Amino acid sequence: MDTKGRLIAGSHNRNEFVLINADEVGRVTSVKELSGQICQICGDEIEVTVDGETFVACNECAFPVCRPCYEYERREGNQACPQCKTRYKRIKGSQRVDGDDEEDEFDDLDHEFDYDGTPRHLSEAALAARLGRGTNYNASGLNTPAEVDPAALNSEIPLLTYGQEDDTISADKHALIIPPFMGRGKKIHPVPYTDSSMSLPPRPMDPKKDLAVYGYGTVAWKERMEDWKKKQNDKLQVVKHGGKGGDNDGDELDDPDLPKMDEGRQPLSRKMPIASSRLSPYRLSILVRLAVVGLFFHYRITHPVNDAYVLWLLSIICEIWFAVSWIFDQFPKWCPIRRETYLDRLSLRYEKEGKPSGLAPVDIFVSTVDPLKEPPLITANTVLSILACDYPVDKVSCYVSDDGAAMLTFEALSETSEFARKWVPFCKKFNIEPRAPEWYFSLKVDYLKNKVHPSFVRERRAMKRDYEEFKVRINGLVATAQKVPEDGWTMQDGTPWPGNLVRDHPGMIQVFLGNDGVRDIEGNVLPRLIYVSREKRPGFDHHKKAGAMNALMRVSAVISNAPYMLNVDCDHYINNSKALREAMCFMMDPTSGKKICYVQFPQRFDGIDRHDRYSNRNVVFFDINMKGLDGIQGPIYVGTGCVFRRQALYGYDAPKKTKPPGKTCNCWPKWCCCCFGSRKKHKKAKTTKDNKKKPKSKEASPQIHALENIEEGIEGIDSEKAALMPQIKLEKKFGQSPVFVASTLLEDGGIPPGATSASLLKEAIHVISCGYEDKTEWGKEIGWIYGSVTEDILTGFKMHCHGWRSVYCMPNRPAFKGSAPINLSDRLHQVLRWALGSVEIFFSRHCPIWYGYGCGLKPLERFSYINSVVYPLTSIPLIIYCALPAVCLLTGKFIVPEISNYASILFMALFIMIAVTSVIEMQWGGVTIDDWWRNEQFWVIGGASSHLFALVQGLLKVLAGVNTSFTVTSKAADDGEFSELYLFKWTSLLIPPMTLLILNIIGVVVGVSDAINNGYDSWGPLFGRLFFALWVIVHLYPFLKGCMGRQNNVPTIIIVWSILLASICSLLWVRLNPFTAKGGLSLEVCGLDCD
Repeated sequence: MDTKGRLIAGSHNRNEFVLINADEVGRVTSVKELSGQICQICGDEIEVTVDGETFVACNECAFPVCRPCYEYERREGNQACPQCKTRYKRIKGSQRVDGDDEEDEFDDLDHEFDYDGTPRHLSEAALAARLGRGTNYNASGLNTPAEVDPAALNSEIPLLTYGQEDDTISADKHALIIPPFMGRGKKIHPVPYTDSSMSLPPRPMDPKKDLAVYGYGTVAWKERMEDWKKKQNDKLQVVKHGGKGGDNDGDELDDPDLPKMDEGRQPLSRKMPIASSRLSPYRLSILVRLAVVGLFFHYRITHPVNDAYVLWLLSIICEIWFAVSWIFDQFPKWCPIRRETYLDRLSLRYEKEGKPSGLAPVDIFVSTVDPLKEPPLITANTVLSILACDYPVDKVSCYVSDDGAAMLTFEALSETSEFARKWVPFCKKFNIEPRAPEWYFSLKVDYLKNKVHPSFVRERRAMKRDYEEFKVRINGLVATAQKVPEDGWTMQDGTPWPGNLVRDHPGMIQVFLGNDGVRDIEGNVLPRLIYVSREKRPGFDHHKKAGAMNALMRVSAVISNAPYMLNVDCDHYINNSKALREAMCFMMDPTSGKKICYVQFPQRFDGIDRHDRYSNRNVVFFDINMKGLDGIQGPIYVGTGCVFRRQALYGYDAPKKTKPPGKTCNCWPKWCCCCFGSRKKHKKAKTTKDNKKKPKSKEASPQIHALENIEEGIEGIDSEKAALMPQIKLEKKFGQSPVFVASTLLEDGGIPPGATSASLLKEAIHVISCGYEDKTEWGKEIGWIYGSVTEDILTGFKMHCHGWRSVYCMPNRPAFKGSAPINLSDRLHQVLRWALGSVEIFFSRHCPIWYGYGCGLKPLERFSYINSVVYPLTSIPLIIYCALPAVCLLTGKFIVPEISNYASILFMALFIMIAVTSVIEMQWGGVTIDDWWRNEQFWVIGGASSHLFALVQGLLKVLAGVNTSFTVTSKAADDGEFSELYLFKWTSLLIPPMTLLILNIIGVVVGVSDAINNGYDSWGPLFGRLFFALWVIVHLYPFLKGCMGRQNNVPTIIIVWSILLASICSLLWVRLNPFTAKGGLSLEVCGLDCD
């Protein structure tokens, strides 16, 4: 797409479309510079005549009308100009119609009757013109079929005879063709060169003759076999192992067993189940733990505490909720698996020497909102890692969504595109990892390892200097953007920046890379880099990140339309340059790839402290839970680092595997009840059930539906109107863009052939307009689903409900890495946003508890989605349970009666099984005990703070309609390593856990003092309450450490234990007063004279 390096801005609703020249002389140029005039009837470009001038239909007012609409208006319409009502005059090359006899200005006998006579509906004309196919226009202005170009015919294709015998064609060269229009059929797609009035009479056939004589045969079997062998030999890749000679001759290629042994034909990935020595004990421990939990509840319910009945009842309710939550979390991990990919086989299959790469194109989406919270330097590093990835450059398109319409982001991308011309060839020349320059140059490893190129050191130093200069330019842009001018920002040519009003601006598109004239410093082609800012107007709901992703999805379908899409956050760079190839090993696998909707990669982070105080890595979820889900129907979508199949996001159902036909039972008599009765009834019931489900299936299978509509015409419906019905239905589903609707039917992607840059740009502006999604299924059944700030859970859930499955890919080198908030307040706000999204889903119609039954969602997969939605509700039982120890210590009561031997064994068994299950999980998941313990601690911290606030905000939104706005998590770091870790930011989220912590510390002090005062008999009952309270304090310890901030050379643990020991020693001092005699009171004479 050639935009001459300019920014495209426009609004479809306001009929605005301008080209802003930011490089040459400052001016605003009309779209005519690229595309000429636009037809006011169909919206197509007006063609240029053979004389080089624009076609003019009306000589009186020059109303812009294209040649096809002019011809149609003269044949089928009122033959007058729509504007001035003047009758159209016949132009040379046009068919003569009634009323042209009196016009004797010229004779055009050569073209007067040279018209194919095909009626063409206006909407079909617009669609065919926008798609750039269907008809071509020659120098005389007549439309000729593009499909009948003799040069385009292949000699090996059977000749189509249309039912007419041709003696010049041999009998074995005939082929069957179904006429485009039958008597009872419906037209599905416009066929511009076929006369609809043509009727084909039934043809008599002689049964003694060969069918091939009538054109109903196929090519000779021998030629088909030779052609098949030729294709097999072309696809065959012989693997030559080291040590074996290369004396294999070409005759061995004809061996039918060789392709089966070829490595390029083998699966591109495989499942690696967990070893049975670990999995069997793990499952056994789960069942034993379930039984122990049952016995535990039996004992607790049958042994109430009468003197503390309220405390006992609250504890029972909380424990039952914890048990139910554990079941929803535990059983989706019943069948964990791992996967292994074979990148060499992928290359052997799709990248053959001397041929273009067969790898599928990929559109990559990067989303950003606020450049002050998401620094442009981080976004630039993400974009650079995408442009330098190990994938064919013509297959990669990077789209950056600037939802804040910030000129800072635009200028930073302009600088990034310039620096990419140096960075991309450097990465591919020396094969460096990672390919984000900020993280590559900050690696504390030996960068000379495995490097043998003599110029590497010199070029690396030069590249590092160039990158530092690039950083200075980006920092300069950031410093300039701190103070906004009163009149708003202005571009280099003096044009006002279209996004000065953040909530009221047109859509903007800028193609930075991907033009023919922009190459790297070595002359190689670079991947596409496209800046997109969707239109925003007051009064419209733009749906935050989900709306921005859907806008990117549409604009990419118009410009590049890759069959696969990768979305990453602006701070998640590609750490493994082969990440796209890893995903293609699953997506392009011929055996299992068709049913995969997305490939999810785990999230890994940089810049986190060594101890991971606030569990930012979330290793337990990504290394244990996600592996378990991969063994069922696939992992859930986590919002970034995910490669999608575009057709799955369009809301289509997954392809269903056809079962082989059952065995017949003709050997049994008809009176057999097994065969005659039950099987027929079962078959009828199944047929009825399939017919009911049929409307939910994939709507856009043109090959199947076209044949059905031709063979099963509907009487009483005009063929022209029937042909428009599928198109109207698709427009109601996908929107009013014919180009985009046509792209949704292309399963393998690609843009329509012959489409011009101007038409694609106009459609791209159209699909990112703010009102495009009105009265469509966007956000409901298509694309990223609306209704929650955590659109990722909803989107993945909807695809799984359509029968798709997902895959979890964990390469040895992490595919993506990002930055996480290491500050306590920012971390709690991040968890608050996630929990609020889950609460919104819980109160919506898409709640997995009641949505999606009878579809393709598996039961254990549903368990996982239910757990991901209801976990914020655990905050209430958790806070109550954490407050119970302090209440017990302060009141002297306890939730458990006097413990017997049976109860002691039961409690010990429960704790042992919890420990055993956790240890085995850590073994097969590869998780350290430190990571597991941090996850347990932050589960309590987040549950007592963020989850509670999310539940309250969700209830306010549902009951009172109070909307909440989420804050973008800051991804910038202060000077100094982990300096932000010790930064204390007060927020109301700190109040509940702080209250619980102080309450339990006071309870411990009061309990110990009470035991000291009451003697040794009170120490026994104290231990249970004390253990309970210390369990809460230990889990809240990272929270306490974060609140106290940085202490100079004094660890927090020393301060905490100092307070506890000082309190206990003070109480002991009071109890053991050394100045008091043990035998009684000591009466001494006062030394003061009181009188």
